[in-house]
Amino acid sequence: MPFYHKLGSIPPKRHTVFRQANGAIYHEQLFGTVGFEGMSSLLYHVHPPTVVKEIQASMAIAPEIALEKHMTMFSLQGFQLDPTADFLASRTPVLVNSDCYIELAAPQQSMTDYFYKNADADEVLFVHKGSGTLKTQLGNIDFAYGDYLVIPRGMIYQLHFNDENNRLFIVQSFNPVYTPKRYRNWFGQLLEHSPYCERDIRPPHALETHDQAGAFLIKIKKQDILYHYVYEHHPFNVVGWDGFNYPYAFSIHEFEPITGRVHQPPPVHQTFETSGFVLCSFVPRLYDYHPDSIPAPYNHSNIDSDEVLYYVDGDFMSRNNIQQGQITLHPGGIPHGPHPGAYERSIGKKETQELAVMVDTFKPLKITKQALGLKVEGYEKSWIH
Repeated sequence: MPFYHKLGSIPPKRHTVFRQANGAIYHEQLFGTVGFEGMSSLLYHVHPPTVVKEIQASMAIAPEIALEKHMTMFSLQGFQLDPTADFLASRTPVLVNSDCYIELAAPQQSMTDYFYKNADADEVLFVHKGSGTLKTQLGNIDFAYGDYLVIPRGMIYQLHFNDENNRLFIVQSFNPVYTPKRYRNWFGQLLEHSPYCERDIRPPHALETHDQAGAFLIKIKKQDILYHYVYEHHPFNVVGWDGFNYPYAFSIHEFEPITGRVHQPPPVHQTFETSGFVLCSFVPRLYDYHPDSIPAPYNHSNIDSDEVLYYVDGDFMSRNNIQQGQITLHPGGIPHGPHPGAYERSIGKKETQELAVMVDTFKPLKITKQALGLKVEGYEKSWIH
């Protein structure tokens, strides 16, 4: 995250002696990205974060591809995914390429007997249903309906839910997730025209320091293998940290829509960017105010990208018969646009209450076997009058 934050106790100078009350030295750890050139934080541990007691069995978790290459509009009923007790077992990839995995999850239980680290990818968890606490080595973040949880690669975390009714839309990004460049000045500060600012971003706020020895299981994902590492010390034994690389929450309800006299293009909804895809938020907003404006989006061709829309809530005016948790995929190379009647219905409307998340990828998306089990039959013919 491109602004500085700190929590807990840190020494006045980095890479210098920082002693515990018993005289022992705290163990400094650089938590960085892109070699030594990307965002980083310095963590101070009660115990070294390197003491491995055991490496247990590993398991392959690569997505199973059903359609490697295709040219068909798809729709998936995400809420038909059956709830599963365990968080990792619940995560179900539906659309994937070499830049990102798009997943659905309906976990019922908190992560209490293990920790998780994605060593491959940044993760963006969108909370569609449920609430709870994201616990990390850098502190805790409370979350609720509509929150994006942005978790940088390598971060050790647990999700603690308040009840069993949870639905998540997850994007794993194999390139770092940033705020869009055009929203920032050369210092990294979010500009006045940005649809959100630093005040809307919620970094970790409660640092829990666990000075415990024992056997602590961390499940680590690397190159589509899930490794089981057992460490001697509780991973949340950090007494303080500072830097730019940390998890944070941002609520879709805090995104301020950019509107205009005529219909605005999708980039005005952009929320995050990577080198492989962009992520956008469609939120309740006033419609265009030109007297002859057509609020429904015009037909357009995704020549260079695939478009994925995840429908969260409200009445998405450009589509017919859309339900919560539904996903549409419009592949690059063919035009798509509003469903029959949507153009006409939108004329004269003053506002929309739609809520949706969009992912536009620059490489084609493959469809997994799990996705076929959620497929809406006949979606590709739904533009027939």
